Amino acid sequence: MDETATLGYLEALAHTLGVEIRYESMEGDNLFSSGGMCRIRDKQVIIVNQRAATGDKVRTLVKALRCFDLTQIYLKPVLRDLLEDEVDK
Repeated sequence: MDETATLGYLEALAHTLGVEIRYESMEGDNLFSSGGMCRIRDKQVIIVNQRAATGDKVRTLVKALRCFDLTQIYLKPVLRDLLEDEVDK
């Protein structure tokens, strides 16, 4: 599965879980972050650097979404493998 499709599936999974994704500019002097999970007013939000490469966006979402219990949610096997592989890293 290509990175763009994977990103779309991860965004859909976040939506299913009720997690908002925000694509924001995250730049500064000698600062680059691909983003991560945070809580804003008791709501879980994943902030993603809008200028990051697609692969970095995928890794950011995987790292954020792997903390959820996904056992009761149907995921394409390749997506489940990606989420489970990232847990081991």
